[in-house]
Amino acid sequence: MTVTLEHVTRTVDGIPAIRDVSLTLERGTLSVLLGPTLSGKTSIMRLLAGLDTPTSGRVLVDGKDVTGLDVRQRSVAMVYQQFINYPSLTVYENIASPLRVQRRPREEIEKRVREAAQLLKLEPYLDRTPLQLSGGQQQRTAIARALVKGADLVLLDEPLANLDYKLREELRTELPRIFEASGAIFVYATTEPSEALLLGGRTVCMWEGEVLQAGDTSKVYRHPDTLRVAQVFSDPPLNIVGIEKHDGSVQYAGGVKAPASGLYAGLGDGAYRVGFRAHQLEVAKGIAGRHAFHATVTVTEITGSESFVHLSRDASNWVAVLQGVHEFEPGHVLDAVLDPDNVFVFDAAGRLVAAPGAM
Repeated sequence: MTVTLEHVTRTVDGIPAIRDVSLTLERGTLSVLLGPTLSGKTSIMRLLAGLDTPTSGRVLVDGKDVTGLDVRQRSVAMVYQQFINYPSLTVYENIASPLRVQRRPREEIEKRVREAAQLLKLEPYLDRTPLQLSGGQQQRTAIARALVKGADLVLLDEPLANLDYKLREELRTELPRIFEASGAIFVYATTEPSEALLLGGRTVCMWEGEVLQAGDTSKVYRHPDTLRVAQVFSDPPLNIVGIEKHDGSVQYAGGVKAPASGLYAGLGDGAYRVGFRAHQLEVAKGIAGRHAFHATVTVTEITGSESFVHLSRDASNWVAVLQGVHEFEPGHVLDAVLDPDNVFVFDAAGRLVAAPGAM
């Protein structure tokens, strides 16, 4: 099965929610819609499901135009960030409910419910009602119900957003295994780059209703086509600084001048913007071949395994993520260090012109 959005646009009250989007989804694949709130992720899912109709463009299934086809006539299942289960039914009956609607034989219902429960580790809880479950177990129940339906297209709209950190991490690690075992087309919406990286598959970066870049998740992450894609696919936010290259040297905004080594060496003279993620910024002194900046600590967030050091420099705010515990007091001045071989360089129009060979 193949599902295609062909030059789809959707306008609501005169405001474009989706702008000329074209996507093709293949059976057995996972596509992650990544972007901030109001970037169009849910709007695309509603078009795929048949809950909304595009203002222009077409929705195709195996080449057949299904643009106006009602959701009840499509082989689709949806899981939302809210735990949508039937509160008066047991977990077993919640999972079995779409099969009962389809009037499946009792033996088939039993087999498929047990298989889904085993896949999602719900076997001990089949006799409980949703209110007797944890948040993670409730969401597992909703996912099991979607899988057991046997839909060709499964849409998950930020399904882990309402879970606490521990439950999110637990389900994040399990979902790729669940997706692989199902064989359906999965579309997963999230605002979190880390979730896209963990799930793998294919990532579709979105911004204000547009698809900025789509491709293998690792490729989009390592080689963002534009500055905007790099910003969407960075958490903490992407650090950015302007540079001017001239006569074999680079001048950073704020006055630091350095040899045009590393990725800068192949650039033509002119103005560029350099982007670097938090893990690409180091805190050290006197590292040969690195470019150093005096920066002032504004706050340090310690998670235990990592420290997020927020820095202020020349009216810009940067973040460095360091392994382990680092206690810098606000106002402390330190050297923030960049490796010119480990940055993204964008031209004046925001297009990628240089990137690390491996990250």
